[in-house]
Amino acid sequence: MILEDSFQIKFSHGNQESDPSTLTRDQVYMQLALDEAKTAFQKGEVPVGAVIVLGDQVIATAHNQVEQLQDASAHAEMLCLRRAAEKIGNWRLNSATLYCTLEPCTMCAGAMFLYRPDVVVWGACDLRHGAHGSWVDLLSQPHPTHHLTVRRGVLQEEASQLMREFFRRRRIE
Repeated sequence: MILEDSFQIKFSHGNQESDPSTLTRDQVYMQLALDEAKTAFQKGEVPVGAVIVLGDQVIATAHNQVEQLQDASAHAEMLCLRRAAEKIGNWRLNSATLYCTLEPCTMCAGAMFLYRPDVVVWGACDLRHGAHGSWVDLLSQPHPTHHLTVRRGVLQEEASQLMREFFRRRRIE
């Protein structure tokens, strides 16, 4: 991934840019989540993005808005879960897949158990708040009412690089 001054992201593997026809389903939707993360970056928010897919349809997208809303719960995943539930008219997001660029925190992991998407796919590890093994491991624990299938590390390098660049610039300010 190359972060250009205009905040355009090009996905690359070695010296070649990714051919969209060779990307997996998870990579395609994670790229949409990365687009949301870039929007957060441009707005001065920690660059985390989320997308919820039901079947082959994107039903919700979101990015972090903690600073804009002055709300510590305005994480991309939380906003995306709420929007998806509103879109389909049901808080149970059965059969949905949530893509998020960063390992979910404990708050977001708890919400995922409550909103009940079938699958969660995340990109970069979050060593400070990650709830899938980086800090604590809630997402691997058996839950009495809902089972989440979790896939990790999808476009991890791209998501990690975006976070590193954000915090590198933040330290300079």
